Amino acid sequence: MIYDIDETNFHGGLKMEKTIMDTICSSYDSFFDSEKKIAKYIMNHYDQVVDMTVSQLATASGSSDASVSRFCKKIGVKGFHHLKISLAKEMVELDTPEVKVTNDISINNIHQSLQNILANKIEEMKQTVSFMNEDELKNILNIILKARMVEFVAVGNTIPVAMDGTFKFNQIGIPTVTFSIWETQMGMTYNMQKDDVVIAISNSGESNGVIMAVEAAKEVGAITIGITNSEQSSVGQIVDYHITTATREKIFLDGYCFSRVSATTIVEILYLFLTSMQENAYKSIARHENAIAGDKV
Repeated sequence: MIYDIDETNFHGGLKMEKTIMDTICSSYDSFFDSEKKIAKYIMNHYDQVVDMTVSQLATASGSSDASVSRFCKKIGVKGFHHLKISLAKEMVELDTPEVKVTNDISINNIHQSLQNILANKIEEMKQTVSFMNEDELKNILNIILKARMVEFVAVGNTIPVAMDGTFKFNQIGIPTVTFSIWETQMGMTYNMQKDDVVIAISNSGESNGVIMAVEAAKEVGAITIGITNSEQSSVGQIVDYHITTATREKIFLDGYCFSRVSATTIVEILYLFLTSMQENAYKSIARHENAIAGDKV
């Protein structure tokens, strides 16, 4: 499911509007070098970009006028003017009279840095929730409840999120597995059956290991759910259901990075809904807590 960033869509009562900054952050790794220069400049100087011309942005970012135009088209805005209007709107929504938010993190200004991190993490979660389609979420929850087995698949940095989901689901009585070794994940995936569920977690949605696991799941007839930053990613395009997450890590860090906050938020949302939908969920939680109580001081 694709959400146009230049439109406000309503599905099941939730407003889903992907911001310019979310689009830039989630698409960053797919940009060409010239586009990355523009993206990086916008992320670090968005408050200045709203007063620039195309040529000024091109010069400041070390690109060209043509590159700026192509960049605007690639992120789905109608032109540079629309980009500036959207950025200005987001600035107003992010800043408050009490707290001025910037994109800097510095040990020399810990107070401001903490406010910057907090504001962007809150925005990550707000945007992630706003992307969710209520009708599709209801379908996903019912499918998970009916599944004989649920498997979380992930590689690298997303493995801790998959393990957290596995722990939570098992605690409320939903048989769930995940493995830190990819080859073991693949072996389990081929043992899944029709109507079992495979939940694939990937930041970019382009991880070869996750793509192969989803393809294996579809081969054996399992239902596939993707949790990625881009509904247009390879994983997003092949799963039966997709949940889009927001990320703001590129605002702070130039190198490769991954925020687990959004994906963990989705897992928590699924867990809380599933708990509320099961009559014996609390009894299952209590049984599990009693069983492991001996390990707690």
